[in-house]
Amino acid sequence: LGRMKPVIVVHGGAGRIFREREEGCRAGVVRAALRGYALLKQGGSAIDAVEEAVRSMEDDPHFNAGCGSVLNEKGEVEMDAIIMDGKNLDSGAVSAVKCIANPIKLARLVMEKTKHMLLTDHGAHLFAQAMGIPEIPGEKLITERSRERWKKNLEPDSNPEEFQKDLGTVGAVAIDSEGNVACATSTGGLSNKKIGRVGDTACIGSGGYADNHSGATSTTGHGESIMKVVLARLVLYHMEQGMSPEVAADTALDYMKTRVGGLGGVIVVNKAGEWAARFSTKQMSWATVKDDNLHYGIYAGEKHIKSVDEALASEREGF
Repeated sequence: LGRMKPVIVVHGGAGRIFREREEGCRAGVVRAALRGYALLKQGGSAIDAVEEAVRSMEDDPHFNAGCGSVLNEKGEVEMDAIIMDGKNLDSGAVSAVKCIANPIKLARLVMEKTKHMLLTDHGAHLFAQAMGIPEIPGEKLITERSRERWKKNLEPDSNPEEFQKDLGTVGAVAIDSEGNVACATSTGGLSNKKIGRVGDTACIGSGGYADNHSGATSTTGHGESIMKVVLARLVLYHMEQGMSPEVAADTALDYMKTRVGGLGGVIVVNKAGEWAARFSTKQMSWATVKDDNLHYGIYAGEKHIKSVDEALASEREGF
């Protein structure tokens, strides 16, 4: 059996990335991609790699996932996450979870330790306790920036929609040396959302999908729009019809835009290890490692390339 060359692609969310946050977002997606790739290089599985990459971004306050998540109408963090294994279509997800650092870890446990695919809110909380996942105070996940934004959105003349442009869901897709694919996606959702609102991230086929027969995708953008077109599965469908990852991603994003007026982004890897990172929003932070080369960018058409060794060296020097 010919060994596949491993590939990882990550995104840090589609939308508008404010100037002062650009460097942090770039550094964050690069770090996540390098961490996931390091596992793949050691012969690790795609599922381990995507979990590790997403965990890295959940821990990074620059992104709307884990620490740094936006707040709901009541000023609390409620998070959604999903993970999926392309080998057997196993998936695990959690929605509206509070007071844990890494929802992606919990999603993986749902996949591996239960017969279910999605646990929500209180039930997810009880399961986390049973699995020995440490509970952390909700405040620990809240950054100054999220609280400021929440307050702004509470003002009578505010327009939370304006702020939704900076969405920051995080995700990863990978193919490992065995040819298995996987995806993972995690988010804090929409700022000032209704309590109990669940977006696309926790929904299989919308927030992510992975199938060894075609590839893996993770999405970001306006959750309700993504759910209407089942965006992650739609991208894979187009690849099954023979489109390249890039054309499949653009076609699906275009459909979402014309059909329901929704903007977003997707990362894709197909079963041959070809990848794409595409978006219809102004920006999306993304990074890929393939053939020991790191590619990354934020703006449409922007693509930096470095060798992994060079990237790791500048990592150590603090970017």
